[in-house]
Amino acid sequence: MPGYNKLSAMLTQSKKTDERKWLSDVSSVPLQQSLRHLDVAYKNFFNSLKGKRKGKKVGVPRFKKKTNSQSAEFTKAGFSVKTGEVYLAKIGIIKPIWSREWPSEPSSVTVIKDCANRYFLSFVVEVEPNNTVVKNQSIGIDLGLKIFAVMSNGEKSLSPDYSKSDRKIRKLQRKLARQQKDSKRRNNTRVKIAKLHNQITDTRKDFLHKLSTKIVSDNQVIVLEDLNVSGMVKNRRLSRVISLQGWREFRNLCEAKSEKFNRDFRVIDRWQPTSQVCSCCGFRWGKIDLRVRSILCLSCGTEQERDENASRNIEMVGMGHAFGTLRERHDLKRTGSDSQTTSVASYCELSRITPRSTGREYVNLDLHTR
Repeated sequence: MPGYNKLSAMLTQSKKTDERKWLSDVSSVPLQQSLRHLDVAYKNFFNSLKGKRKGKKVGVPRFKKKTNSQSAEFTKAGFSVKTGEVYLAKIGIIKPIWSREWPSEPSSVTVIKDCANRYFLSFVVEVEPNNTVVKNQSIGIDLGLKIFAVMSNGEKSLSPDYSKSDRKIRKLQRKLARQQKDSKRRNNTRVKIAKLHNQITDTRKDFLHKLSTKIVSDNQVIVLEDLNVSGMVKNRRLSRVISLQGWREFRNLCEAKSEKFNRDFRVIDRWQPTSQVCSCCGFRWGKIDLRVRSILCLSCGTEQERDENASRNIEMVGMGHAFGTLRERHDLKRTGSDSQTTSVASYCELSRITPRSTGREYVNLDLHTR
């Protein structure tokens, strides 16, 4: 694969031929940028083959489809902005709807056309981070489905309802499968599906951005659990719902904003038994079915809500406190805990558990202590 310099020279020669004469009708800036992106893509591919690139294996660069999202990047030489209007080379003046004011002068702009035939202008600008006042020293976050995030300080954040748009998508996808390929009706159905996907994506992005900004602004240390999402989506009953939540996107946003605002972002091991240990005394009651939402600890007598207990455990593990160390837990919670820790329950003792669906019940559990 030739490098960028050879590709650029080949592009110049191609414009002089009859077959590639149409390349002169558009600005040379996005063409050169596409060659730079292609050069970076092939470098990543070869570095991935040789083991020089971290992360998952990178595939061979492929041609973009016309039905997928398309983009053209203009550097400083290819655009200008005057009185709320944007001039793009060999395109003309565009009057966009501005979403916000610039914090500084843009260095480049990317014109994006998505699958639903919507156009966007994305500008690259430099932003000075604001030093906000921290309210809490640390916070642990347990992610879920109906309740997206349960924080260790007791706050909960409900997940947006995507079910209505998702049902419409599934109905239109069945219709799309029966329509003839490359027909106008099939293309119209494809655009309808893309618009519904965009509604879900926009709703999720808005929710995740607001939640991550609030969490990073109010807390110095943010602790999350490393979830095995790729393994969890193999459950055919929950895979679609899990995929709609955007747990990984939320983690990436928290990590990026923590770096921006000079916060400490931590991720604990996925094998930590955060939902199997009492956050007050460290007593381990073992693995419990997902339908059980409330647990009464026999060791300290505290009734624990499953997700809140897990979020407190995530915070303690992220801050360096081990499971089962009663002295560390007492030191961490001595200012706000009113419960008195008793002796650890003996083997095969009964544990009182409250499932969500059937009200208060008492279930027998074999409890093993170490």
